[in-house]
Amino acid sequence: MSKTLIVITGPTGVGKTATAIELAQRLDCDIINADSRQIYRGIPICTAAPTPQELAAARHHFVAIKDLEESYSAAQFETDVMALLPSLWQQGDYAVMCGGSMLYVDAVCRGIDQLPDITPAVRSAVKEKLALEGLESLVKELESLDPEYAATIDQRNTSRVCHAVEICRQAGVPYSTLRTGTAKRRDFNIIKLALNIEREQLFDRINRRVDLMIESGLEQEARAVYHLRHLNSLNTVGMKEMFAMFDGTMDRHTAIERMKKNTRVYAKKQLTWYRRDQAITWVTPDQAVSTALLLASAQ
Repeated sequence: MSKTLIVITGPTGVGKTATAIELAQRLDCDIINADSRQIYRGIPICTAAPTPQELAAARHHFVAIKDLEESYSAAQFETDVMALLPSLWQQGDYAVMCGGSMLYVDAVCRGIDQLPDITPAVRSAVKEKLALEGLESLVKELESLDPEYAATIDQRNTSRVCHAVEICRQAGVPYSTLRTGTAKRRDFNIIKLALNIEREQLFDRINRRVDLMIESGLEQEARAVYHLRHLNSLNTVGMKEMFAMFDGTMDRHTAIERMKKNTRVYAKKQLTWYRRDQAITWVTPDQAVSTALLLASAQ
């Protein structure tokens, strides 16, 4: 295997984008975005998407490719990335994948289990139940159809609950029985680096980044998509707090502070997830590029 995918991941706010750009420039290769919210157009401030200057510094893929109304998943991301890689390998021996969406990174590095295609009838029926009876009703159905998966899922995540119920209905068996967890063999090398810094420093960076988002116009960006607040693409930190402020359930100060807190919680969740992966090499942002180049040269 002469081709190598270098993954730059880690908690939100740690500096992954700058590291990936520098590495891509050193290797003269492209960057594959692995952030599930940066996939969408219209919310660049909330998602801390690469700026026009950053996009010009290295060619990026999967940034702002979908409208907010469009659905997208880790499984589709796997399919799309695997279709893209052959063209990148024709250009050179390396590609950089950058992002902190755990399922998206795993989808490319390990693969997603093959699941049945959901028919329009099943999808429509689940959407109708959600609209008429609410999320709690679907959670109860999932607990009946697949208690094992229901016990592990985030039951507040509308998209995942709906998807699980759709799979159970379509397949006629519990979703959990279709999840093998077996890693797929890839025909390229994978180097995984996770960036991290001291917890206090990370949290300070997160707090300052939220303040910068507010200064950069996050409120105006959120107001522009407020009428679409029911969409899963907007079920994300930053938008949820802004929407709560617009709804009158939070004042402005509370919304901003809650956004900081929820971002810090998400960062801790990312760190916990990635620490389970023995294939990851942990580095500081300052060490990342030199470590990646050293590991790549050893392949």
